[in-house]
Amino acid sequence: MEQQQSEHYTVLARRFRPQAFDEVVGQEHVAQALRNAIGSNRVAHAYLFTGARGVGKTSMARILAKSLNCPNVTENALPCNDCELCNGISAGNDVDVMEIDGASNRGIDDIRSLRANVNVKSMRSSFKIYIIDEVHMLTKEAFNALLKTLEEPPPKVKFVFCTTEPNKVPDTILSRCQRFDFGTIETQRIAERLKQIAEVEGKTVDNEAIDLVARRAAGSMRDSQSLFDQLLAFGGQEISACDVHRLLGTASDDRLVALADTLVKRDRGRALELFGQALNDGIQLREFTDQLIEYFRDLIVVASGADACGLMSVANSKRELLQSQANEWGLETICTAMQIFAETKGKMQRATYGRALAELALIRISLLQDMQAVADAVAHLKNGQPLSAPARPATSAPKPAAKIQKPPEANATPPVEKKNEPIAHKDEPKSAENRSVIAGRVSFSPGHEDELWSQMLSEINDMLSDHIKKVSEVAISGPNRLDLTFPKSYDFNKQYCERAEVRTRLEAVASELAGQPVSIGLLVKEGERDDLAVEAKPDVQQRKRPLEAGDDEFVASAQNIFGGTVVKVDEIR
Repeated sequence: MEQQQSEHYTVLARRFRPQAFDEVVGQEHVAQALRNAIGSNRVAHAYLFTGARGVGKTSMARILAKSLNCPNVTENALPCNDCELCNGISAGNDVDVMEIDGASNRGIDDIRSLRANVNVKSMRSSFKIYIIDEVHMLTKEAFNALLKTLEEPPPKVKFVFCTTEPNKVPDTILSRCQRFDFGTIETQRIAERLKQIAEVEGKTVDNEAIDLVARRAAGSMRDSQSLFDQLLAFGGQEISACDVHRLLGTASDDRLVALADTLVKRDRGRALELFGQALNDGIQLREFTDQLIEYFRDLIVVASGADACGLMSVANSKRELLQSQANEWGLETICTAMQIFAETKGKMQRATYGRALAELALIRISLLQDMQAVADAVAHLKNGQPLSAPARPATSAPKPAAKIQKPPEANATPPVEKKNEPIAHKDEPKSAENRSVIAGRVSFSPGHEDELWSQMLSEINDMLSDHIKKVSEVAISGPNRLDLTFPKSYDFNKQYCERAEVRTRLEAVASELAGQPVSIGLLVKEGERDDLAVEAKPDVQQRKRPLEAGDDEFVASAQNIFGGTVVKVDEIR
C-alpha cells in the first residue's frame, strides 16, 4: 500500500510538470531569456541552472531541449508536445537528450564515458543535449576531465547543468557557462497552482487548507505538490484546514495567536497549559516550535511596518491581531523572544528532553520586560544624557569630583568654587565682593610648599604621578611661580614633565589649588640625591661587614642544643 501511495505521489508530480516555457511558475525571467536566445539563434553551448529544490530547474532544461529539437516548434520557441521527440524528452528516455544524475555518476570514469560518446552525432535530433542534475556532486577529477570538452564542445552539442549548490562548482566550470538563478516561488503563485490541480482532480479544498500547504512548501512547487498529493489521499472529497493540521501535525492559527497572547501578557502559567494541551492533541513538538519561530518572524515583520511582506505562520487575515500584539510587546522584545526560541531550537536537535527546553524558552520569554526601554536607556547613556531618576535628599548629595581645568589667562581670576560659600552668577558683574569669595584650597605663599605639593600628588594619580614623585625640592620662588627640582639622576623624569601637554596639566592643577595662575619651573640639582623620592640606601662598607654567627639568635640556640661549631658564614643574596 505504501509503495502504491509513493507511486501515486510521483505520478501526480509528473502529471503537472511544466511542458512549455509559459507553464514554469515564477521563473518568467529565465523563460524569456531562453526564448530570445532560441529565436535569435544565440543559444550557448553550456548553461548552469541554480536555485532551491523544486523550483523548475530540470523542467526548464527539458523544455529547452524540446524547443531545440522539436520539428514543430513555433516562432515563440514553444514545442508542440505531441511529436515523438517531445514525448520522449518529457518521459526522459530520448536517445539524444541524456539526463545524468551527478550524485550517482560522479566519478572520472563516468565523465570519460561521456567524452567518448560526445563526438557521436545525434541520431534523429538537431542537437545532442546533456542534462547533468546535481552537478556539484561530481568529483574534482571528474570536473577536470569535463573541462576540455566543455571548453571546446563538438558542434550541435549542448550542456545544461542543474545544481542547488553553485558554490561547490569550480570557477573553471562556472566561467564557461551561462548562469541563470531560479528564485523561490511566491506563496500566492503556489496556491493558485494547487487550486488548478484540485479542480482537475475533482476535489473540494478550502482556501485556508490550500494556503497552509502553500506556506508549508516554503517556495518549492514540487514540495507543495507532494504535500497536496498526500493531502488528497488522506482526506475525503472535501478537505479542510483541520485535515492539513492533522496530516502535518501542526497547530492552527487560533492556537498560535492564543499562545502568543499569554506570552505578551506574561501569563506563564497559562502559556505552559496551552503548550502542553497542544502536544496532547497530537501536535508534533518539532513542527510546533518551527511554527512559533515563524510566528515571531511575522511579529517582527508587522512591528517593522513591512505591510508588503506576507505572513508565514498564519493567514493574512490575522494581521490585525499580530499588529496589536506587536504594538503591546515592542520590536526589541519580539527580537529577543525570537532569538531565545531560535537558540532553543538548535539545542533541541541534540537533546532528548526537547519539551523541557521548549517550556524553559516559553518561561524565559514570559519573563522579558520592556526591552525597548532598555534600548532607550542605553542610547541615552551613549549620548551622554542622564537618565531620569527621583530627586534625592540634599544631605545624600554626593560631593562633586574635582575637575582639572586649563590655566586661566594672565591676570585673570579663575572661577574656582569653594564648598559651602556662595557662587557668583555668571551674568552678575564681578565686583570686589564677588571676587573675594573666589579662593584656592591652599595658600600660595612661601612656607606652604609641602601642603601644596601633597595636594598636587593626590590630584594626579595616573602615569604622570610616577614621574613627579621623583621631585626632591618644591619651592615657591615668585608670586606666580612654583619650582620643581629633580635630582640629576632623574633627568629623564624632568624631560618628561617638560612636554608641553604635561607642563600645561601641572600648571592647571597648581592654579586650581592655589586659586591663581601658577607657572611651573623645572630644575635639576647637581650633586644631590632625592630626599623625597629615593629611599636611603645602606652604606656600602656597612653592607660588606663580615657576618658573625653570634649575631643570629637562632644559630646560637642551635649551638647550645647540638654543640656544633660555626665553620663558615655566607650572606644570602
